[in-house]
Amino acid sequence: MPKYNLNVNGKPRSIEASADTPLLWILRDHLDMVGTKFGCGIAQCGACTVHIDGNAARSCSLPVASAEGKEITTIEGLSEDGSHPVQMAWKEVDVPQCGYCQAGQIMTASAFLAQNKNPSEAEIKNVMHGNICRCAAYNRIQKAVEIAAGNME
Repeated sequence: MPKYNLNVNGKPRSIEASADTPLLWILRDHLDMVGTKFGCGIAQCGACTVHIDGNAARSCSLPVASAEGKEITTIEGLSEDGSHPVQMAWKEVDVPQCGYCQAGQIMTASAFLAQNKNPSEAEIKNVMHGNICRCAAYNRIQKAVEIAAGNME
């Protein structure tokens, strides 16, 4: 079995897995980072979103072999204490209902806001529309992203 050297949340990690094993299962099953969720398995719902070199990526369809040598950030690595502006805005607006999709929502929003500090309402809706929330908390998600944008440094 091949060995992969990954950089996850700023720490080097070495794992053995098949080249086509999705990064999601490496994170959850091999590294015990269960904040990243399995939703659909076909990169359509966003529950599995992580950052790869600062960009939002769906880990359920990303083979571990393609993640080697890249900076991987999970919800656990976004901030140690929940103080990232997006996490703070999520709390302020009280976004979650069931909470299942929230890690993916937060990771999508934080990658987006790192690249676009002053997004329009339409830009926020466009980038977030690929993340499904079964509880339909979309209005609160939109509001939280707007608040976080105003609090980004």
